[in-house]
Formats: sequence, structure tokens, C-alpha cells
Amino acid sequence: MRVHLTAAAAAAVRRGHPWVYRDGIADGGGHGSKRGEGKRGERAPRGGGVAASGDVVELSAEGAPFLGRGLWDAESAIAVRVFQRTQARPLDERAIAERLERAFALRDGWFAGRDTTAYRLCNGEGDRVPSLVIDRYDRAAVIRLDGDMLAPWLDRLLPHLGRALGALGVRSIGLRARGPSASEDAEGKKLTHLHGPPLPDRLFVRETGIAMEVDLARGQKTGAFLDQRDNRARVRALAGGRRRVLNLFSYAGGFSVAAALGGADRVTSVDSASAAHASAQRTFRENGVDPAAHEFVTADAFDFLEKARARGDRYDLIICDPPSFAPSERAKPRALGAYRRLHAAVARVLDRGGVLCAASCSSHITAEDFLATLDDATLERDDLRIRAIHGQPEDHPTLPAWWEGRYLKFVVLE
Repeated sequence: MRVHLTAAAAAAVRRGHPWVYRDGIADGGGHGSKRGEGKRGERAPRGGGVAASGDVVELSAEGAPFLGRGLWDAESAIAVRVFQRTQARPLDERAIAERLERAFALRDGWFAGRDTTAYRLCNGEGDRVPSLVIDRYDRAAVIRLDGDMLAPWLDRLLPHLGRALGALGVRSIGLRARGPSASEDAEGKKLTHLHGPPLPDRLFVRETGIAMEVDLARGQKTGAFLDQRDNRARVRALAGGRRRVLNLFSYAGGFSVAAALGGADRVTSVDSASAAHASAQRTFRENGVDPAAHEFVTADAFDFLEKARARGDRYDLIICDPPSFAPSERAKPRALGAYRRLHAAVARVLDRGGVLCAASCSSHITAEDFLATLDDATLERDDLRIRAIHGQPEDHPTLPAWWEGRYLKFVVLE
């Protein structure tokens, strides 16, 4: 089946952008009629009928009879995920499996030792396998799909995955399904067993030498936020000699235990979920750190900061890593306002000479957008400067033309 693109969408595909939105499809395959329309009036490919999610489609444009091949998604605003730019071979499970094996082989070189046993094996579009994320947690791997188009392919891909992951020492494979109203920062919790021995609900992995508990059954994303691994190591290096460290939106305490192991006297972890603190405390104990020497507060971060200011509390290292405030472009103005209010409140409890690590995980917020929420006017102080700006680690690769893949911003101000 063929999808005819607008000039703008065709140019994006040529540059290597892996998505075709519905408004990038020219004439809907019906030459202005509704013959080619799909569900809810969405434009459908040419070629006789409406395509189902997972169907292979060929992309074309005016003056370009072949631009590439991709998979159709009948439900998503992203109508096609682009897999191939060449006609040399068909788009089938063998072609996808070879890309997965290439992604796995790269990580095997990066994480060959036992210092880190949790990392991303496949980063979807960034590894040229759009919508497919695979995270490794020692002997377990968890798959997450963005959209519906690869779901019909899983049964065919599973034998390839079982063999390739088994060669790396991964024995169990599970699928983290999205909930019916899943968004960028609130995902479904169902973990389905696909292959090998049953997956444990919880397990310990190692991250740059630090033990970390991961909740596979109920945790965020596939179980943990692996994209902050390098930044947790940076916090550990920054924590030496710090008297009081504050970790906001602490979740399972990754930044907190890193700061404690780095030499911080006392770390205060703030999260709205008490269950997250229980996991953090188990991680502290696994690393030989007494959680009783530190503080775990179940509270809304904004409320905590207001009360901390009223008490006169001050911290010399603050990590502020909230969930995504902008799950969509429409939410961006409100999100920027929320970041400004949050950062202003944080600045009021940051000691002179202290360090602020501020993070954003939304692709809709650019680095410049984010930095504007950390300027002197917002923070109401002029003693801070940018020490470094970091993104996601090497196991979360992106593409030059895919700006959406450069979502993580981690700004260190001192």
C-alpha cells in the first residue's frame, strides 16, 4: 500500500525524520474524495481499502515514486513510522531483527563489565527501530511499545529476541503495556510475561557500581529511569562535603543514594508516593547506608518548599527532577509557568554557594525554553551560573533530524 506525502513531510523523511504525521499525507489516497479515509475520518494509504496497524506501507511524493517504507498506525497521530529508505530488501521481521542485533552489539561493547547491569538495549527511533524500547535489568528485559503498529509483529520477533538476548545472558522478557489513557508521564502498569522464566516483581541491579532496586511490576516507564544514570553519577561526584542535600520528586531514590554515597551528611528525599520511599530505603540498605541517617518526606514538592522556606531551611545541593510538565505541545505554556514557579521556590531554599541540578524530560520543552525558567529574574538571585548542561546517555541515542529524541535536559548551576 502506498502513502503519498506532502512536500514538507517528504523533505522531513529525506532528512531522516522517522515520523509521518497525518497532516503530512497528501489527498488521503482518494484524490480529494473520502474513499481513502480511515477510522474517525483519518487519511488512509492508497492501494484498496484502509490499512490496519502494523501494515507495511511505501512512501512517495511528487517527483519521488519511492521515499521509503514504514509501518502504519491506525490510531496514533503519527500515521507512519519510517523504517527503511532503500528498496534493496523487504521490510520484514528479519530486517527488524538485524537492526535489533546491531543495537544489542553496540551496548555489549559499552557495558561489557558488571559495573552496570541495567541499561537501554534499544532506543526505538534512535536505533532505527521506531516505537520499540527494550530495557535490560540484569537477566530480565522489558519491552515498551509507543503506539500500536509493532504489536502485531511481536510474535514474529520474539524468537529472534529470545536468541539474541539469551546470548547476552538475558533469560526473561516482559512487555510493559500502556494503560488506556497513558501519557508521557503516566503510563500503564501491566507487565506481561513473554519469554523465559517469570519476571520478578522487584530486583536489584547495579548502576556504575551502585546497587539499585527496580520495581518491574509497578515502576514507572519499564521499571526505572535509566536515562538519568550518568547524571546520578554526576550528583555523586558533586555531593562530597555537602551538609544538606534535597532531592525533589525523588521516586525510588536514585539521586538520593548517589548523594549519600558521595559523602553528603544528610539527604532529604521528597516524593508524593510513600511506596517510592520504601524502595529507596531498601536501596540505601543494600548499599550499606543507614536510611535512618537521612530523611524521607511524603509530600507535594511545592508544599514542601513553601514550608521549608518558612522554617528557614537551606540546602547546599538540590536535585529537582519532576515528571514531564508538558506531555503535549498544547501543554507547553502551562508547563513553562510550572517550571518557573518550581525553580523560584527551589532558589529560595538554596544556600549561597550551593549547587542546583534542574532537569526536564519533555521533548516539547527545548533547552533554551528550559534555561529561560532558570534565569536571574525567575530565581530572583544573580549568584548562579551554568556549570554544565547534559542530556541522555549513549544508550539512549537519537538522530540528527529527530529533535524529539533530544528530550532530556539536566542543567547544573553553581
